[in-house]
Amino acid sequence: MRYSNITPARFVRRPNRFIAEVEIDGRREIVHVKNTGRCRELLIEGCEVWLTAPDSPGRKTKYDLVAVRKSNGLLINIDSQAPNKVVAEWLAGRGYDKIIPEYRYGDSRIDFYMEKYPEKYLMEVKGCTLEVDGIGYFPDAPTERGVKHLRELAKAVDDGYRAAVAFAIQMDGIKEVRANVDMHAEFGVALEEARNAGVEVLFLECHVEPDSLEVIG
Repeated sequence: MRYSNITPARFVRRPNRFIAEVEIDGRREIVHVKNTGRCRELLIEGCEVWLTAPDSPGRKTKYDLVAVRKSNGLLINIDSQAPNKVVAEWLAGRGYDKIIPEYRYGDSRIDFYMEKYPEKYLMEVKGCTLEVDGIGYFPDAPTERGVKHLRELAKAVDDGYRAAVAFAIQMDGIKEVRANVDMHAEFGVALEEARNAGVEVLFLECHVEPDSLEVIG
């Protein structure tokens, strides 16, 4: 997954979860933050960030903030739409007969439905941007939606599907994602219950550049 254009900037502040103030070549600019999570350990005054300019009609801001350099040097893609896009590219090379995004199952829309005759698959994708001491953690904010999806996947296994939750790790060098139970204990419980029910848990290692994200493992 590649952005068509990218601009470096310095982060100044985040007035709310939707926008940030950055500095580009000495001028201040308000930009859209493509991640409604807290990102408190990432978006620190003065840090390096990267922006893309989608040039969509009717936008209030010219730029989207899509990547940040953490204080420990890690380059992290924080675009919340990127995981589904990069996983779609990855799935396309896995030999499935059919791939359907945003598939209605039960009371939810699951990110992907796949077929590889005679098996039927459901996959939910979660993007991981939180790193602590070389381990990835999810979520960085409470997610009732995430809990609901895990329970739907567990039910799908009973209905004969092969089901998986895939953590797309939006930074280099991280091989494992753990439930952030300090942030949302219920998600940790739901993840363990899903695993015990037969839901596969995948950790998709990625390579990040300011203008791209790619699954490499």
